[in-house]
Amino acid sequence: MLMDDFTLLSIETHLFFGRIMKEHALFLEAGFPCCEKSRIEEANLFRREFEDVLSDLLRIDGITVSDPVLHSNELITEFTIPAERKTEALSGIPINSDISSMTRKLHCECSREENRCLTRQITAINERVLCLLNQFICFKERLLCDVKECRLFTANYPLLIEHITREAKLYREILERLLGNRCISYQNLYETEAFWNQIMMEHAWFIRGLLDPSEAELISTADDFSKDYARLLKLARRQDCKANSLTSETLEETKKYRDFKTAGADGILNCRISSIILPLLADHVLREANHYIRVLETGRTR
Repeated sequence: MLMDDFTLLSIETHLFFGRIMKEHALFLEAGFPCCEKSRIEEANLFRREFEDVLSDLLRIDGITVSDPVLHSNELITEFTIPAERKTEALSGIPINSDISSMTRKLHCECSREENRCLTRQITAINERVLCLLNQFICFKERLLCDVKECRLFTANYPLLIEHITREAKLYREILERLLGNRCISYQNLYETEAFWNQIMMEHAWFIRGLLDPSEAELISTADDFSKDYARLLKLARRQDCKANSLTSETLEETKKYRDFKTAGADGILNCRISSIILPLLADHVLREANHYIRVLETGRTR
């Protein structure tokens, strides 16, 4: 692996997944009852630590991202900063929106020359985050165990805790590969479409379950998307997990899903949709759809 590839892939991985992790911590924190003070404090600590990582990363001289990532809207959308401000007001949990402002100012650098100082700094960030992820994954797994054994109540579904744990483990796996100097290309970076099809299907389940019962049409649409991704997963298994043969169909489905999530983020932010979905959660799942679209498109072109 060339060092410039190592550095660029590391930066892009943190800018996407690091933000996802800090939001996972926020959603967990917001979902605990007030009697769970120690769990609230632990989730709050993880949120702040991931914010610190992103702040430190964005302040490193020479930080750039590739053109596909820059224009994918996976790092930030038009809704992100307003959603952060609204979520902070609704939940009382402070959110460092300076991270989003700095992210919005990122640019693409076509010249990719080796920069040893930058590589050392990024390696240190990778090692720091890997340690943090191990702790965060353990925290999530403890929560899931306590929920399943009826020792903890939370407003978050058990499946959602399992879902966000899988995402954290993917982040950890990518970092382990990067630090192990194993070859990672944009095409195989996230292993298989099956992982993200599962994530997209579960998003539809969560959306369906968090919408107000009066939102019958939106609930029905979310249910349809869950069935579409379940079908894609089943087809991939029938084809001996050769998911790439379904890439074109999956891409078109995810673009439709992205449009649904975009309308949902706008509607929730502007109080036109009745739900118990935090505005930042709506933006969060939209960014993940944008990320998946970029992965699918990159896999087709490289």
